[in-house]
Amino acid sequence: MGYVVNGEELEVDDENFLTEANYSDDVPPVIAEAEGLKLNDEHWLVINYMREKYKEDGHTPNFRNMCKDFDEEHPGTDWKKRLYELFPMQPNRQSAKVAGLPKPFGKGGY
Repeated sequence: MGYVVNGEELEVDDENFLTEANYSDDVPPVIAEAEGLKLNDEHWLVINYMREKYKEDGHTPNFRNMCKDFDEEHPGTDWKKRLYELFPMQPNRQSAKVAGLPKPFGKGGY
């Protein structure tokens, strides 16, 4: 069963990732709730980053590249630790799911 956003059921795969990217800002709160997350500004920072990377590259970044990019763009935070606090179930996979993107490539997105 997919997620229902504004009365429309979105198609998902066997791990509840959307089968097609959906960039509506109405999607993340619905998926986050199903994941047991309450979104804050930092979640949205990661969601928007994941969406931009997906649009640019056609896939989401692996965890190492996420940490590198966040360290460069937003210094002063231990992003490796913070990303796990925000998305405790494998940050690159869970943030991609919440962002409304298809499942990342490979194990853990690597």
